Amino acid sequence: MRVCVIGTGYVGLVTGVCLSHIGHHVICVDNNEEKVQLMKSGQSPIYEPGLSDLMKSSMASGNLEFTADLGEGVSHGDILFIAVGTPALPTGESDTRYVEAVARGMVSISMVAIKSLSISPQCLLALVTGCG
Repeated sequence: MRVCVIGTGYVGLVTGVCLSHIGHHVICVDNNEEKVQLMKSGQSPIYEPGLSDLMKSSMASGNLEFTADLGEGVSHGDILFIAVGTPALPTGESDTRYVEAVARGMVSISMVAIKSLSISPQCLLALVTGCG
């Protein structure tokens, strides 16, 4: 399967590397070009035991790529994962501005179906369309 993972923090990078390790072709997208270049060189920007070795083997097999180009990732993926931060606001609610930015970018590039495990469908629709 062709997979796109948007966000390369602990959740996104580990997800992308593990999916590529089991044979899926994964493109991980991050908007930080320096971080993308670091990962392209085979170095992990996070510490997770064994992750760098899995990254390198998946890259060598052609199953794992990194880019800062959201369009490239979205166009590649049969399935797309949004794995960006949702830090807490002072009120305790989640700050969804990064999810919103990615979702809007995805919709402007291609027709996509978005499923969220952490945001209600009504809230996600309002975020993406600006309605509600």
